[in-house]
Amino acid sequence: MRSRATAAALCLALAAGVVTAQVAHADDTDVPTRAEVAQAEEAVVAKTSDVDSLQAEIAAANERLRASSVAAAQASEAFNGARYEAAVARAAARRADREEAAALADLARLRDVYASSVVTSYQSMPTLNALSGVMESEGILDVIERMDTMRDTEDALDDRYDEFRVASSRAQVASDQAAEARAEAEETESAARDARDAAQAAADAAAAEAQAVADEKSRLLAEMARLQDISVDLAERRQTGLEAAAAEAAAQAAAEQAAAEAAAEAAAEQAAQDAADQAAQQQQQQQEPDPAPEPEPQPDPAPQPEPQPDPAPQPQPDNDPPPASSGAQAAIAFARDQIGEPYVWGAAGPGSWDCSGLTMGAWERGGISLPHYSVAQYDQSTPISASRLAPGDLVFWGSSSSPSSIYHVALYIGGGRIIHAPRSGQPVSEESMYYWTTPNFYARP
Repeated sequence: MRSRATAAALCLALAAGVVTAQVAHADDTDVPTRAEVAQAEEAVVAKTSDVDSLQAEIAAANERLRASSVAAAQASEAFNGARYEAAVARAAARRADREEAAALADLARLRDVYASSVVTSYQSMPTLNALSGVMESEGILDVIERMDTMRDTEDALDDRYDEFRVASSRAQVASDQAAEARAEAEETESAARDARDAAQAAADAAAAEAQAVADEKSRLLAEMARLQDISVDLAERRQTGLEAAAAEAAAQAAAEQAAAEAAAEAAAEQAAQDAADQAAQQQQQQQEPDPAPEPEPQPDPAPQPEPQPDPAPQPQPDNDPPPASSGAQAAIAFARDQIGEPYVWGAAGPGSWDCSGLTMGAWERGGISLPHYSVAQYDQSTPISASRLAPGDLVFWGSSSSPSSIYHVALYIGGGRIIHAPRSGQPVSEESMYYWTTPNFYARP
């Protein structure tokens, strides 16, 4: 009996040992080693690095897209400028042609007058040949009178000749100026054609770059989705959200910086005004004479009429242009009606627009004629500071501190927002004026 119990215990112990050994072996297999942990950590770091690298490549692609868009905008506005200058040159040539025609007509008229005077003068020559006979048959006083008449005729002939000579010179100058104006018009027309070709090439390059960037971003986002083990659609939506958030943050930072600069500018203007007022007050005090000594008492004078008070001084005019009102609202309403219509370089509606074409059309509705050229729109408007912006004003982007570098314009609608025709592939839209980069020129039509 004892032998059976001992055997049973031994079997149980052996079974327990086997199970224990199996469990221990299984635990040893599932727990990663230090090397495996280190390898996994390195993989995570590498994957994160790969994602960061992909993000950097996407950012670089977006920057290439931005640069190509700027180049296309600059080429488009260069074409608008060349076209504007060609129109100005054509108008100047037409004026020169009219002035030349008037000068030539005046020359022809004076030529006829002079020719008639010459004929009249020669017809009086027989009188000179018969002078001796006249002196014999008439008195000396009659002869002197006839001589005076002949001298008057010669003086008149000289005057006609002088007029003809001046008219001839004026006609020659007018002809030369007309020829120069026509040559200038031809040159500007040629320059406009070259600018048009350059704008088309830049637009084509921007479109090609946009497609290349889109393809590259699709590839990069697919790789990012694989690394993050998510769907491509989710990766694309996430990237769109990240870019939108980054753009919004940049716009907010730019708006805050612009507000701070405007506040500083206003404070500086107020300080300058206060200093000017104080200086004027001190100067007035210095010019006031010392009080005169008290006079000896005199008998009361006859009553005098009450002095009339000096008229109140008129308020000084504000140096800033008055804010646009009804015209601005009409311009804004027109621009808002075009939202969603496509950008086409060189277009000024209907149905498609470029940046200066849209602002030209908007302000035409507002009652002000602007050229289809952003630089000229700035030149023909009143420059203002950002702190003076009012709805209807124009907001400009330039590549330098010179207005001649302006290549984009938008219509300010208030609240830090604009309506504009951005670029190829992006229709007329309303957005923050800081959506891109901070504008550097402002003007009021």
